[in-house]
Amino acid sequence: MTKTSSTTVDIRPATPADRPTVERLWLMFRHDLSEFDTAAEPQLPNPDGTFRSERVDAAFGGGGDDWAPYLFLRGERPVGFAFVRGLSGPTRVLNSFFVVRGVRRGGVGLRAVQDVVRRHPGRWEIAFQDANPGAVAFWRRVGEDLAPGEWNEERRPVPQRADLPPDVWISFRCGEATRG
Repeated sequence: MTKTSSTTVDIRPATPADRPTVERLWLMFRHDLSEFDTAAEPQLPNPDGTFRSERVDAAFGGGGDDWAPYLFLRGERPVGFAFVRGLSGPTRVLNSFFVVRGVRRGGVGLRAVQDVVRRHPGRWEIAFQDANPGAVAFWRRVGEDLAPGEWNEERRPVPQRADLPPDVWISFRCGEATRG
C-alpha cells in the first residue's frame, strides 16, 4: 500500500481480470493525450469511440514476458495504470502512465511511479511531450526524486513520424527493489 496525504492507494500488478477496467482507463488516457496531439491530423477516436490500443494488448500478454501492467486503486475504485516494457532487456521503459484527474496533484502519481520503478531495478527511460506542460513538470520531478542529480533528458525523433516534434525522454538508474 502507498499512503497519500488523505488516501491510501494500492499499486499492484494488473491481472487478466483487470483488463476491462484498464481498457476503460485507457480511453480516458488517450482522450487526455489527444489535447496535446501536434500532428497535422489530430488523433480522434475510432468510429466505435475507442482509441488504438496496441499497448493494452502488449501489456496483457501480447508482448510476452517483456511487459508488465499495473493498476492503481483507491479502495475498490481504479485511479490509474502503468505499462512497463523492456523487462527482458537492459532498459525498462515506462510505456504508458495515467492517473485520473480526481486524484492528481495529491501525490498518487509520484508514489505510483516510485512503486513501479522500484519493482524493476535498473536503467529506466520515460518519454513525454513538450506540448504537455503538466507532464514536463511531473516527469522532471520524477527524475529528480528517483535519481537526484543523476538523471538525463534528451529529445528524440518519433520513429516513422517525421511530422511530429521529437519526444522528450528522461533516463535514470534505480537500484532499490521492493516486493509486492
